[in-house]
Amino acid sequence: MSPRQLVGDRVPDRDRNAQGRAENARPRDRFGRPLPYGAIDEMADHADPEDVVSTVGEALSRAAALFDAQRFFEAHEFLEWIWKSREIDPGDRDYWKGVTQVAVGCAHTQRGNATGALTLLRRSVAYMAPYPSPHQGVDRDALAAGAAGVVDQIEREGAHPGLAFPTFPRARDGGG
Repeated sequence: MSPRQLVGDRVPDRDRNAQGRAENARPRDRFGRPLPYGAIDEMADHADPEDVVSTVGEALSRAAALFDAQRFFEAHEFLEWIWKSREIDPGDRDYWKGVTQVAVGCAHTQRGNATGALTLLRRSVAYMAPYPSPHQGVDRDALAAGAAGVVDQIEREGAHPGLAFPTFPRARDGGG
């Protein structure tokens, strides 16, 4: 039997978490790309949002710190946790989807994926556009401007990790 052959309804050698959900336990580079098994894990200090936060406020603080450290892949995981949280009003889900896509677009930029980065960054601005600024603790206008700035740089220089990325614009008054 090949190692990827089904046994019953599951693949026996897939990485799984304690709940049985498939996860990739391969080491990752600093931009979140999977590396071969046995390689040095550049994200060894990576934390799963489910393990370290219990509120949207905690997740936003972690996401902002990771975003500011240009750890966009990890920031997106905390932003996605917010987007899917029961604390979030269903009417704000598209907003958080857009905020999350800024981080994902920056991660694609770091990985050199111009097509994916441009698609996600442009889409993020569209998702956030109907909402006020500030909103839900984020200066939406500044985040959209930061995404547009990365788009401009990609169009001039291509996608690479050396671009000037924005910092995460927390709203001063908590907003929205």
